[in-house]
Amino acid sequence: MPIAALATFVAATAAVVILLRGVTWLPLAQPSARSLHVTPVTRVGGVSIGAGVLVGMPAWPPLPGIPAASAWVVGAAVCLVAAVSMVDDWRGTKATTRLAVQLAAALGVAWALPVGALAAAGIVVVTMWMANLFNFMDGSDGLAAGAAICGFATYAAAAYVSGNAALPFACIALACIPFLAVNLPPARMFMGDVGSVTLGFAAAVLGIAGVIDGAWPAWLPLLAFITPILDATLTLAARASRRERLWQAHKSHYYQRFHQLGAGHRGTFGLYTGLAVGTSATAIGCAVTAPELGWVALGAWIVMLALLFAAIDYHWHRHSPTR
Repeated sequence: MPIAALATFVAATAAVVILLRGVTWLPLAQPSARSLHVTPVTRVGGVSIGAGVLVGMPAWPPLPGIPAASAWVVGAAVCLVAAVSMVDDWRGTKATTRLAVQLAAALGVAWALPVGALAAAGIVVVTMWMANLFNFMDGSDGLAAGAAICGFATYAAAAYVSGNAALPFACIALACIPFLAVNLPPARMFMGDVGSVTLGFAAAVLGIAGVIDGAWPAWLPLLAFITPILDATLTLAARASRRERLWQAHKSHYYQRFHQLGAGHRGTFGLYTGLAVGTSATAIGCAVTAPELGWVALGAWIVMLALLFAAIDYHWHRHSPTR
């Protein structure tokens, strides 16, 4: 286990160094209507995360909740999501194409997991939403990487406590650390869809599989990633209530408004990473000492985040820079 984890970290670090040296031929994230940056920044940094994971993967034991006979289907689904995301980063794809590929991957995962038809439908919806909401959160320096490190570290700790394999989740968290080093404010490289969409998809798949296997309670994956889940879901609901075009680029996520109200990249990273650490620590603490309090802890964090987002709403409508 230590050798595989070390190999993952070293490979991810080497990939970051290679990407930095090849910035002249890598695609750039250009400032747009949803951007919080004003100059072009190299994207596809998520490739380094994938490289680290692939190096450590041969040493992985079976993943909780994923039958050995159909594990290849889950692996192929994740690779399919990563592939279409990489194409989108490099040359762009239609939204319908991306969603169709994500749907095919989600259907493959639902087929591979030992669940009934109704649960399979829920898995398809959850995995597709998680993949895209994680991408939504990749708009401010360090946010997506920080959330991924905390979330997958939570999975690793919970798996260890329940006597399951912690190595796969630890490797994913470790693979994100070298990228975070170049994504901290001011970011020298962005994760890109190849990183954010794939990590979100994997977080949903592995979280659900762990619940099916009994490696952790259903509240744990939700609590580990509740901040991005709630930010993206409430933002989408608010935009839908205003009858806005949901596919149109915007900067109305709570983290985007907090950034524009003066927090900037550093302040936003500090707040959201602090929240990720807090929810992850709560999830691990409950898993270790009082699993029966998990749903109570999740509810408490939802209330606290709702109050925080309400405060951002209040200050935005009073002091919005666009008004």
